[in-house]
Amino acid sequence: MYRITLNNNGRISHQREVAPAEVLSMLCWQVTLQAGYTLRSFFKMLDKYPILVKLSDFFPQFQEQYRACDESNCICDSLDALEFFKTVEMIGVPEKRMEIYNSLSGISREHRAEIKFMQLASLLDLPFRLGCLRHVVFGDQVDIFEFSTVFTLFELIDGIAWQLSFHGAPEQCGLGR
Repeated sequence: MYRITLNNNGRISHQREVAPAEVLSMLCWQVTLQAGYTLRSFFKMLDKYPILVKLSDFFPQFQEQYRACDESNCICDSLDALEFFKTVEMIGVPEKRMEIYNSLSGISREHRAEIKFMQLASLLDLPFRLGCLRHVVFGDQVDIFEFSTVFTLFELIDGIAWQLSFHGAPEQCGLGR
């Protein structure tokens, strides 16, 4: 699998070469993150590669919110980082099935925290990391197995778009949190 690096300045690089503006062929490539990567870095990438904005109807709205935020220090004191991770969940009732999905959550002292009620302005400059694959067997939250995994550029873009699509609470709802 080809590997690309997402840089803090929004550039995508492959073998130390900056990716061309036409990056759709790289959507299936494995992603690594430059040290210090943040959600702000992700939005810089969308600015540098506008074709990626077309992957989600939500991105134009997110970009407006991003551009309205302060240029630095957009953090939430109750979180240490943001973590993107994958879940494979086996479900047995009422019918057997398997769900595989990506998620983005806040991390506070290694505990996961929902971020859907937090404003984008409080998440942009938190450290962003790629997590592992969590395997949940028949809904048993006690016995969760974790494995190393890889993420593709498409999984990252789609997963972030999906997670942020749940952010709809007015700014006043975030006061006091």
